[in-house]
Amino acid sequence: MESIFEDEQVEFQEEPNEIRLSIVKSIENELKLYELLEQKSIDKIDSQKKTIKEGSREWEILFRKYYKDEVSKLGKSF
Repeated sequence: MESIFEDEQVEFQEEPNEIRLSIVKSIENELKLYELLEQKSIDKIDSQKKTIKEGSREWEILFRKYYKDEVSKLGKSF
């Protein structure tokens, strides 16, 4: 951040603190999104007819598959 603020070729429309707060908020929102995707993946596993023990190989495989599917729905790469 410091190098950007020190660069004379870069002109800001907002105060540096406002820019920092905006970046933090964006990161927090992204983290919340991925937490939601994790929970959706877990819910899909829990909805299976067969009980799948968390931490088992089968659970891990399903989690990765469902998580990847959820991420791809957003158009993001995994």
